Amino acid sequence: MPDMLVKLYELPDAKPLLDTLHAEGIDVRRSIAPEKHHVVNWVREKFHQAWASETETTYSNHPVSCWVATKENTLLGFACYDVTAKAFFGPTGVDESLRGKGIGKALLLVCLHDMLAQGYGYAIIGAAGPVDFYSKAVNAVAIPNSWPGVYRGMLRDKGGEG
Repeated sequence: MPDMLVKLYELPDAKPLLDTLHAEGIDVRRSIAPEKHHVVNWVREKFHQAWASETETTYSNHPVSCWVATKENTLLGFACYDVTAKAFFGPTGVDESLRGKGIGKALLLVCLHDMLAQGYGYAIIGAAGPVDFYSKAVNAVAIPNSWPGVYRGMLRDKGGEG
């Protein structure tokens, strides 16, 4: 899985998508410290321990660099940045039953717009899984010969996950 590069100064506007989700009762917002355990446990349950470890790290950043999508006090998805390395986006994920509704794209856009506001000109999507999604959503381009990159030598579970 290659890393991908995104020009933050050429991002699409997030507001139309956020407005559509809000009309459906879905809020996309920066997570706050008191809900850290809820978010980290959800990530561990829905995805895997490595992503939970990364997500937990975001709560030490100021501001917190984890964004969540919620509806009626239920977590639907999350997205993080500045975790494994500065200027890296990810991990990110949406509950499997809710994919395809724009939640993942909204989380991607708010994180990337936040990175721009924090002073970054570019973002790197680390070990981008859905390359076509990122290419279409934010014109991300694959970085040649970037795998395993910063993940080289990382300790992994027997199943290959972090």
